[in-house]
Amino acid sequence: MSAATPSASAHSAAPYYFVPAPSQYPVLAAAGLFLIIFGAGQWVNGVSWGSYATLAGLVMWAFVLQAWFRTAIGESESGLYSDRIDVSFRWSMSWFIFSEVMFFAAFFGALWWARLHAVPNLGSLDNAVLWPDFKAIWPSVQSGFTASPAGIVEPFTTMGPWPLPTINTALLLTSGVTLTVAHHALLAGHRAKTIAFMWITLLLGFTFIGVQAYEYHHAYNDLNLKLSSGIYGSTFFMLTGFHGFHVFVGALMLLFITLRLQKGHFTPQRHFGFEGAAWYWHFVDVVWLGLYVVVYWL
Repeated sequence: MSAATPSASAHSAAPYYFVPAPSQYPVLAAAGLFLIIFGAGQWVNGVSWGSYATLAGLVMWAFVLQAWFRTAIGESESGLYSDRIDVSFRWSMSWFIFSEVMFFAAFFGALWWARLHAVPNLGSLDNAVLWPDFKAIWPSVQSGFTASPAGIVEPFTTMGPWPLPTINTALLLTSGVTLTVAHHALLAGHRAKTIAFMWITLLLGFTFIGVQAYEYHHAYNDLNLKLSSGIYGSTFFMLTGFHGFHVFVGALMLLFITLRLQKGHFTPQRHFGFEGAAWYWHFVDVVWLGLYVVVYWL
């Protein structure tokens, strides 16, 4: 508790408002994102230098983010952030997660529309003259059973819930439990226990990513399930791929929080950096549960 007292007093003496110094980071971050988007657009259109522009943007963006976050961490640890700043961080993280909810809602909505509206409408009597051989079934498993009567979609096998998706569900749900244990340990002032359970959470999270990578390899090589496998393939990889990316981002958040814990950052009274990462990780858990049921079971 002796280490927590100076931090608490520092925050109590923090200014009511905190106005950061002028920074070049927003402009540099925007420049990096521009290179990523512009380079990726050229890359997918076959331009040779597109991949290099994308890589340059990623490197630039990663450098700016680590420098920016390092600055924010230094400001926090030096006692410049008051309770009012803490509340602003909480609102910011809440709105960010809400935007992520809308992000996935759009993708789940696309899947719902394709299954319940687009495919049945394409197989209706109105389209029978145009596509007489079309079969309005889901999931489609062979050429002619998708929105591709011309036969441009290769036969494929759908991805069921056993065993890989179910294993990943167990991994992700278990990681949510270990993260909650770590949070309660931090509240109780048990830093060593907190760090231990954070590393367990990270191990489970990165194992999830590894299992999903193997699942994709299995889909492409054994099931012939690809992004080009009709509406089923595109929605499958869109939902699972973006979720996997969010798991990776969440794992990076937890990794940096764990390293900060090992440096002595955070106290039982003030640890929103930990809480914000935990909120994001639990959000990723909840999205996976919906994805597991809708994509793999229905």
